[in-house]
Amino acid sequence: MSVQASSLIPAAPQIAARAYVVMDADTGKVIAQKNADTAFPPASLTKLMTSYVLDYELGKGNITKQDLVLISEKAWRTGGSRMFVREGTQVKLEDLMKGIIIQSGNDASVAVAEHIAGSETAFADLMNQHADLLGMKNSNFMNATGLPKEGHVSSAMDMALLARAIIMDYPEHYGIYSEKYFTYNKIRQPNRNKLLWRDKTVDGLKTGHTDAAGFCLVASAKRDGMRLISVVMGTNSEEARAQESQKLLSYGFRYYRTHQLYNANETLSNATVWSGARDQLRVGLADPLAVTIPRGQVDQLEAVMDIDQVIKAPITKGDVYGKVNILLNGELVEEVPLVALEDIQPAGLLKRIWHAIMLFFIGLIG
Repeated sequence: MSVQASSLIPAAPQIAARAYVVMDADTGKVIAQKNADTAFPPASLTKLMTSYVLDYELGKGNITKQDLVLISEKAWRTGGSRMFVREGTQVKLEDLMKGIIIQSGNDASVAVAEHIAGSETAFADLMNQHADLLGMKNSNFMNATGLPKEGHVSSAMDMALLARAIIMDYPEHYGIYSEKYFTYNKIRQPNRNKLLWRDKTVDGLKTGHTDAAGFCLVASAKRDGMRLISVVMGTNSEEARAQESQKLLSYGFRYYRTHQLYNANETLSNATVWSGARDQLRVGLADPLAVTIPRGQVDQLEAVMDIDQVIKAPITKGDVYGKVNILLNGELVEEVPLVALEDIQPAGLLKRIWHAIMLFFIGLIG
């Protein structure tokens, strides 16, 4: 049997990292990975969760960007990479947000943690609650900075999930991750993500480094409407984390494409309704559906609908009445529920009785 040249996909490139993953941001499809679920010290990649919790609290209205945050002695004394805030001063939360993301400020991270939760320990508990909600199964956060601490770990897959949540859930704040410089207290510091200078399609996210963690980078890029997230953990230099991330992104963009198949609330079929005020029900998907597949294989995609045989009123919009299976060359790549796109009230008594009799005699109900 001949194989179309367009469907040949090479293996992922050799990546000099302890662990890595490259994922499509829209679909969550993992294109390549190695040791992706192994827990390692995440260093300052931790600050992605710190900023995610900050995004969440802003979204809930519990805090505002204009809040003035009092800098504690603990925040001021925190070592490592710093924003250079001064003890006893009040700093606008918006500036601390940039200090965390752009300058990787440990002092800014502690200040924000204390402002939101009262203490860094209480904030770490919040971080772990969010990690659970996001399905980050191999993460445990002990602080807001990523400074070395026994038991403070995460994985490449978890960091990809977190980056995806930041991009999808809080797009209004995502632009900060692409800013190349931030000046505070007359000190101008560059973003440590070298890819922001080398590749105009890269617009985030965060670097990390400690002796235990090695050099780490979570990056994201968007080309031709397709967004990828790459994570490398445990490379051996600043240059290596940039180069290895670039390899992963290049591989994903070159050999894969994301195809938008259906919109949310788009009518995919009309199903027969029994005992309803109406006899037809529009069914479709609650959320948009896209799939990430090897380039050149879109013609091999097939959608198969499996609709429940008997659908009886009353019907509430969102009720599940079957599924859509997306197949690629006969193999299942995605399964999503088919839902009612409208409400349908029960029919009058006579019609309900008549339909019950019909269902009985055609053998659909016993």
